[in-house]
Amino acid sequence: MQYYIDPGTGSMLFTVLIGVLSAAVYGLRNSFVKLRFYLHGGKGAAVSEERPAFAIFSDDKRYWNIFKPICDEFEKRGTKLVYMTSSPDDPALSENYDCIDCTFIGKGNQGFARLNRLKADIVLSTTPSLDVFYWKRSKDVKWYTHIAHAPSDLTMYRMFGIDYYDAILVSGDYQEKQIRDLEKVRHLPGKEIVKTGMSYLDTMKARLDQLPPLEDHQTTVLLAPSWGPSSILNKYGGDMIDALLRTGYHIIIRPHPQSFTSEKEMLDRLMEQYPGSEQLEWNQDNDNFEVLHRSDIMISDFSGVMFDFSLVFDKPVIYTDVEFDSSPYDACWLEEEPWTFRVLPKIGTQLTRASLSDIKSVIDTCLQDPRFEKGREEARLETWAYPGEGAVRATEYLINKHAELQEKPDTAE
Repeated sequence: MQYYIDPGTGSMLFTVLIGVLSAAVYGLRNSFVKLRFYLHGGKGAAVSEERPAFAIFSDDKRYWNIFKPICDEFEKRGTKLVYMTSSPDDPALSENYDCIDCTFIGKGNQGFARLNRLKADIVLSTTPSLDVFYWKRSKDVKWYTHIAHAPSDLTMYRMFGIDYYDAILVSGDYQEKQIRDLEKVRHLPGKEIVKTGMSYLDTMKARLDQLPPLEDHQTTVLLAPSWGPSSILNKYGGDMIDALLRTGYHIIIRPHPQSFTSEKEMLDRLMEQYPGSEQLEWNQDNDNFEVLHRSDIMISDFSGVMFDFSLVFDKPVIYTDVEFDSSPYDACWLEEEPWTFRVLPKIGTQLTRASLSDIKSVIDTCLQDPRFEKGREEARLETWAYPGEGAVRATEYLINKHAELQEKPDTAE
């Protein structure tokens, strides 16, 4: 007897199998790391015996824009918090806080070894894959809370990205629906979901409001791809850069930070083939505010930075037809199309390989089309709840949750 499995289901089952095997491999490696850690007396990863009520973990300095408004709010309230980072040059380490203890916990295995033995009541993080690979839930942490790093789909994380958090802070109703749909299809217990808004968008908008309008300048195009096999630079490569240079406009290419790690060979090849010049600029600033501010239009794929650009700076985007492969992502478990792809036609124009040769015309038309202004306003309403209140609402949730946990001291797993 022969059985038929449709391609979509087959792809999902294959991805699950790879995920299980990867988890097993990483589990063995994590056990080895722990063994080495103990054999060396725990050098470099000691954990303080003091148990903080609140802790933040950031796996990269680029997420300081997410956490700074929340740290500032804790500081303003005089509430102590421990901020742990895996970046030795995290801007947080230069802050002069009284109530916030900012500390570098080490990169890679060293940092995860400390996190896996952490003692804290509540941990807030934007890092996905808790309890999937290296980062395990500590038995001495009562509550893990995830905060999104962009106002877009939470299903665009790699598979099982948010399954093992206790609570998720969201900025739009569609995100809550996605989480509930994943819980249903995977038979997971329900998480606490709280709509708090997006604190870093609030901060970015406040910075923008303090600046004068841009002076007249040459049209500037920002190419801001995501990373992975479905991203612009992997799908289009030099063809995209060649087409942009032919426009005569000033071109800024800002690769996703993960590209410098996960696809370094591809990126190094492109940067060598297309070196910086008066017309072409490669941007790696930790803070993307300045480059977003001086760009007139953005070309991207499915990166969340499109929403920073369109919703805060009120500028149009061009999104590429990259034939997105959802199989590595949580989105492949759901039938509904991701919100990102549903909203993109409202805020910008699609660029296909066929229209790449006429990209200057596509850019000019998109810059002048008035209908995208209305689309951007609709998108704001869907994905940016409580403008200006994100840090306050997130902080109040954490403080209230801590008070609740204090009444139930045995909730730690």
